[in-house]
Amino acid sequence: MPRSAFLLLLFQSALALSGLSAATSAADEVVRHTAKGPYEEVRDAVVMAIEGKGLIVDRVAHVGDMLARTAKDVGASRQLYGKAEVLEFCSARISREMMEADPHQIAICPYTIAVYTLPGEPGVVYVSYRRPPQSKGMEGVHTLLDEIVNEALK
Repeated sequence: MPRSAFLLLLFQSALALSGLSAATSAADEVVRHTAKGPYEEVRDAVVMAIEGKGLIVDRVAHVGDMLARTAKDVGASRQLYGKAEVLEFCSARISREMMEADPHQIAICPYTIAVYTLPGEPGVVYVSYRRPPQSKGMEGVHTLLDEIVNEALK
């Protein structure tokens, strides 16, 4: 048994013994929207919606390029994305509110929105983000992410 499979089995066993579950619905963790049109136009609309909130995209993670570049190194042959980028940004006001409610929520920042296409789905662009936890101080983060994506896709 490969070491990674053994570790996963060990983790799942520990969760089962503790009464927790490793099975969480992706729908509970990721908000996903679709748009029609060229990838670059959708990505630029998301960037403009972020900037329209007075925020700056701090970093663009080129996840699709990285996975394509390293596929051979990890023994993969399947192309996962046509194009895929993750936009990172933050809001000083909303982050402060969130962290004043609970300083341990620092791990939520920066916020990210992924923009990507899938092979075999021409003209379809996905826009997704992780759903922040439902806890004190997170209301502003929920609203910000929803507003940005809704603005970009209208």
